[in-house]
Amino acid sequence: MTRLIVLLALLATPLHARQDRAGDFDYYILALSWTPTWCALEGDNRASPQCDEGRGHGFTLHGLWPQYERGWPADCPTVERPPTRGETGAMADIMGSAGLAFHQWRKHGACSGLSAPAYFAAARRAYDAVNRPQVLRDLGREVTLPALLVEEAFLDANPALGPRGLTVTCKSGHVQEVRICLTKDLAPRDCGADVARDCDLDRARLPPVR
Repeated sequence: MTRLIVLLALLATPLHARQDRAGDFDYYILALSWTPTWCALEGDNRASPQCDEGRGHGFTLHGLWPQYERGWPADCPTVERPPTRGETGAMADIMGSAGLAFHQWRKHGACSGLSAPAYFAAARRAYDAVNRPQVLRDLGREVTLPALLVEEAFLDANPALGPRGLTVTCKSGHVQEVRICLTKDLAPRDCGADVARDCDLDRARLPPVR
């Protein structure tokens, strides 16, 4: 009976029970979100100002996420102070909103081991180092295309990236994000096996920039 109780206790223990520690990770994912997709699926229903006509948001920064070779840390305890409103507000130009910047710091940035200003600075450097293909921003209307073409456009615009170093995700039939894998020094590297899962849709929707 005792062994059965121990077994049941082990089965009830969450797989993510270990305590993630700030600074203890292997690499980063730079997540670039196609804002028109987010607006079509979520933002418009929230009346988000990010989706207003004329804002011109294409690939915005979803986040810079610490990763393990398999899995990822989240919500790490940290001695660093939370970001100020000024610090999160200063990221809205590339993240769409101060609220997203704060959420990303709390869930992911705290795991980087960096202060909030240093984390946001690293995220901006990583974002600025990636060429977002102009051909995607020049779309005048929604198109349907193989998601692989989005990956190829990024590889053409960024010769330093390799096909194993980025992945394209889809959601509800739309191109959702491009995720680029980087070392702790923000240099390109191959993605972990649990990340490199490309969207294989042949007819993925890509809404145009507003």
